[in-house]
Amino acid sequence: MSEQVRDNRAMHRYEMPIADGAVAAAYYRLEDEVVVLIHTEVPFEYSGNGFGTRLAFGVFDAIRRSGRKADARCAFMANFVVRHPEQSDILAG
Repeated sequence: MSEQVRDNRAMHRYEMPIADGAVAAAYYRLEDEVVVLIHTEVPFEYSGNGFGTRLAFGVFDAIRRSGRKADARCAFMANFVVRHPEQSDILAG
């Protein structure tokens, strides 16, 4: 699943293709070595099908591999960490 998530640095977002050119995206900004997750989007027609969760797993895997820390300011990502506390090892602070 995480192999489908890529870091589009030019757009400051992690992307996961869904279908027909649609993507789920997690927008971020960098503050020093911390990836601040600020907004997550899944196209409306695909919501409720688990794409956001798959994206979140991929985003956290990518951040972990990069050696950076994450700050989940986006409500979706913050709730994801609550539901999956095993992902909290890369949270800053």
